[in-house]
Amino acid sequence: MSYRKEKYLNFRESGAIPKEHFLEDKSDEDIRNLFLEILYGGVHGFCFSLYEEGQKPGDIISEEQIRRRMLILKRYTRWVRSFSCTDGNELIPKIAKEYGLKTLVGAWLGKEEDKNQEEIENLIKLAKEGYVDVAVVGNEVLYRKELTENQLINYIESVKKEIPGIAVGYVDAYYEFVQRPEITDACDVILCNCYPYWEGTDFKDSLQHMRQMFHQAKEAGKGKRVIITETGWPSKGESLGNALPSHDNAMKYFINTQLWAIDDNIEVFYFSSFDESWKVGAEGEVGAYWGIWDNAGKLKFFNESV
Repeated sequence: MSYRKEKYLNFRESGAIPKEHFLEDKSDEDIRNLFLEILYGGVHGFCFSLYEEGQKPGDIISEEQIRRRMLILKRYTRWVRSFSCTDGNELIPKIAKEYGLKTLVGAWLGKEEDKNQEEIENLIKLAKEGYVDVAVVGNEVLYRKELTENQLINYIESVKKEIPGIAVGYVDAYYEFVQRPEITDACDVILCNCYPYWEGTDFKDSLQHMRQMFHQAKEAGKGKRVIITETGWPSKGESLGNALPSHDNAMKYFINTQLWAIDDNIEVFYFSSFDESWKVGAEGEVGAYWGIWDNAGKLKFFNESV
């Protein structure tokens, strides 16, 4: 391939082109080459998309299916993020470790206390067995208003007590850590989701907006480690405000995100690895098109094999 990340990084850092406008004058071939260079060079992390066509949360997923998708991802990333510790999800960190990957492992919390306890117990067990590098207690459960702050803090503290030495945090939108200092204080690590798309931001302003989101969470964390646990751009679906889904915007957002992460040494888990059709119901058509690969495991954005 004709383009190298180092070449672009050096050129951008010279100040010749502002980072927000770096891709504006690049040809389709330039964009394609740089996308592939970054992907094949490896990124920090991907969110692991578990469900194939016709599947949904609550379905029991086989080891073979997880292994098949992990074999695709392991070439391109150093970390994977999982969202649950039940229904087959507990196999994700085990298989990831087998393939030499690090893991950010989540316990999915909601309104059902018994289910929450099962998730927490499995997370602790996985951690004690050496399969967890960062432990996540809940994902956007405050945003969904399914737990109170005090309930969530109790879960966080109970996990921290059981697995000292492993960083424990909670995942939510970046602004939650600004607005909820007691949650921020309870976390060892700040795990923030940053989505310019979901705030209706025009693509041309998306990189700057994401950087602002990250720095709000970083300031709230007062020196704690901050990880972007989700960010991405959909390749198809409905527009939201000025945010337009498209293949071009999705490719460019991936490039901008990864180059910024390299520039500033930011830990980013990209959302997502594979398209997931089940998300259509909750988020509209756009929910199904956040993957770098489609739901059959084929790399998107290219007509031919790469």
